[in-house]
Amino acid sequence: MRRLTLASAGFLALTCVPAFAADPTVDLPMTAPGFDWTGYYAGLQAGYGWGQSDITGTEGEPFSVSPDIDGGFVGGHIAGLWQFDQAVLGAEADLNYSSVDGTTEAEPGNTFGTDIKWFGSINAKAGYAMDRLLVYGIGGIAFAGIETSQATGTAFDSSRTSVGWTVGAGVDYALTDKFVVGAQYRYYDFGSEHYDASGDFTDRDQDVKLNTVGINLSYKF
Repeated sequence: MRRLTLASAGFLALTCVPAFAADPTVDLPMTAPGFDWTGYYAGLQAGYGWGQSDITGTEGEPFSVSPDIDGGFVGGHIAGLWQFDQAVLGAEADLNYSSVDGTTEAEPGNTFGTDIKWFGSINAKAGYAMDRLLVYGIGGIAFAGIETSQATGTAFDSSRTSVGWTVGAGVDYALTDKFVVGAQYRYYDFGSEHYDASGDFTDRDQDVKLNTVGINLSYKF
């Protein structure tokens, strides 16, 4: 009986070998690994910003004006990300050259202006990864070089570095294992800064808020 069993097993093995040999394209099923967002990044971004500046006199005859501001920006960023399952956590810093500005007339011949020369931020970043797609929120400390100005026959201008906060959201997509493209929305509140005027001009406080939309290209190291 034992010899019959061994003979039957041997016969089945011999009959199966030609079947596998006849079809060399048969592969065992495998799952391709997903994109790993863990790493360090550097890149460029550009976009458009718009917002409002509130300028208020702090001495003498009071005044209050609110120039609308808008314009483009371009800059660079660095980031570090760490992925845990589908959760992605990290930090990002950016710095931008800006042409966001605007003016308004309080009365004919008396023009007030606000000009954001540059702005940047240091942020925490958290997102949800779906293979090569990353949806995230971002927020942190914001800073900017902001000028206030007034022209009424003679002219006055003064620049200060403002510090505030920012929050936003975005989406990134890994084109390859090295290059990532994305889009982002941000809201900035640069707080209120006091400016000492010169000559016949009045000291003032200036409060600036900014929205931006932009696109970015990053390289993963």
